[in-house]
Amino acid sequence: MKTSYLLCTVVCIVLLTTLLTVLYNNDVGVKGDVQPIQTPIQKTTMKITSTAFGENQIIPSTYTCDAAGTNPDLSWSNVPPDTASLVLIMDDPDVPTSIKPDGLFVHWVVYNIDPKTTGISASSAHSDTSEGTQGSNSSGKSGYRGPCPPDREHRYFFKLYALDQKLDLPVGASKADVEVKMAGHILEMSELMGRYDRIGRQK
Repeated sequence: MKTSYLLCTVVCIVLLTTLLTVLYNNDVGVKGDVQPIQTPIQKTTMKITSTAFGENQIIPSTYTCDAAGTNPDLSWSNVPPDTASLVLIMDDPDVPTSIKPDGLFVHWVVYNIDPKTTGISASSAHSDTSEGTQGSNSSGKSGYRGPCPPDREHRYFFKLYALDQKLDLPVGASKADVEVKMAGHILEMSELMGRYDRIGRQK
């Protein structure tokens, strides 16, 4: 009886010692058997630009309601290598709340842009060869709607998103629809901001 008891005790001690050793090694590591720390993949710095205007500069009237109202050219670089699709959203956050309660006018929504592309050509938003899928703007129409501030100079943000998947959306989806679908799938984001006031009010 004593022999069985002693044997059981020894076995328990050996098992406990082994368990403590494994836990210790996992927590602090053992020299010569240290597991490397997994570091996040370094992401590139994506950038969006236009030859028509620079950051915080005036958008030429050609691309507004005071002229042809066609879209400016846009170029991007340093798209993350694991990008599955790109999304472009242009909006104006300076709308008077008396006109739109949320103070926001969406001018352009494009999604499922091929990440291999390097930009969007000028005056292409309403053509059959336009890059990506055109969504709906705040006018309820598909494609680009140029700046047309009703009261003063407004800011216009061109936002580019790199996603890890394509969006399962039909043609004409709204900005809200796109934002819901791309939540949790954004790899990186970049933006370009231009300004505009109506020709008659410009100083």
